[in-house]
Amino acid sequence: MEKSEELLECSRAWIELDLQALEHNVEELTKVISIHQIMAVVKANAYGHGMIEIAKKLEQIGINNYAVATLEEGIHLRKGGIKGNILILGYTPIEHLSLVITYDLIQTIVDYSYAKKIDALSLDKKIKAEIKVNTGMNRLGETINHIDKMKEMYTIKNLDVVGIFSHFASADSMIDEDIQFSKQQIREFEQVVDMLKHDGYKVGRVHLQSSYGLLNYASFRGDFARIGIILYGVHSSIEVTPSIELNLKPVLSIKARIASVKTILENTSVSYGRTFIAKKPMTIATITIGYADGIPRCLSSKEVYVKVKDKFARVIGRICMDQMMIDVSDIPMVSQGDVVEIIGKDALISCEYLAYQAETITNELLCRLGTRLPRVIKKQ
Repeated sequence: MEKSEELLECSRAWIELDLQALEHNVEELTKVISIHQIMAVVKANAYGHGMIEIAKKLEQIGINNYAVATLEEGIHLRKGGIKGNILILGYTPIEHLSLVITYDLIQTIVDYSYAKKIDALSLDKKIKAEIKVNTGMNRLGETINHIDKMKEMYTIKNLDVVGIFSHFASADSMIDEDIQFSKQQIREFEQVVDMLKHDGYKVGRVHLQSSYGLLNYASFRGDFARIGIILYGVHSSIEVTPSIELNLKPVLSIKARIASVKTILENTSVSYGRTFIAKKPMTIATITIGYADGIPRCLSSKEVYVKVKDKFARVIGRICMDQMMIDVSDIPMVSQGDVVEIIGKDALISCEYLAYQAETITNELLCRLGTRLPRVIKKQ
């Protein structure tokens, strides 16, 4: 892509997207479900990858269903040319629901009171909607014992209810107590759906599984699985071992440039707070990326590395807003302008490893990637 190449030439730091890896991950998922059962979760800028770039590729390979968190994200997809079904998983203020109609989106009904407020609106056209059922997450959704309220939602004049769904609370956990809780969520959701069907309601699309809902509870048969983090070739945690293991490939890597190389003497401090003091003469390099780009400041003073000239260099001192420093003493011929890989496919610079060092999950790490990092499509 010519525009991407121009961006790359002038960028201090950037995200590189391997869209072949994305296609590979979809192929891996089709070992478990069909491509038509994949609802691609592209909220939070496709977990930091770039919503439009990712959705366009997914559309090309046959995915026609997407999930976002907000009205704004749904509109962004439509303006980006995405034509598939788009479900807004979160709350949309009542006064903006006309835009759900304008952009042909699907709105989650977060509870009965929300549905009643929609019923009171004056609308020219019905709002496409899906009912959220609370089976134990206790975030959004109508409580499972309010089946009569759910039935009423199907009859509200302003709603065209096209589906019903729920959400696992701990589908990634292999602790027995959590497994039993997830199985209970499945039973309760199935009971709600069965009761509605028994009473003659056309429930529409049925879905419960998330990434780990699919990998750990593949026996549940819904119309879709909402696939988020594993679509991007990453597990939420380095400690996660799902029941079904797929050969996933990371879609994203992060790269930056070396701005400066210098030699420092023993007892010389590096970066803010003087938290790092050299124990011997060293060669250090400053690279053009920092916490404003989404590299967590809490990784300072941890066992964190980057890749330079096919070797690993440890990050030293505090990570700054726009820059950070690395030890290149054992890497010869490092020069100003050299490209450094911050996140990549190697285990030591994997997203899972960095998230582990930051004491968080990869989902958060990726979603926090800064907007000033341009997304560049990798040449194949």
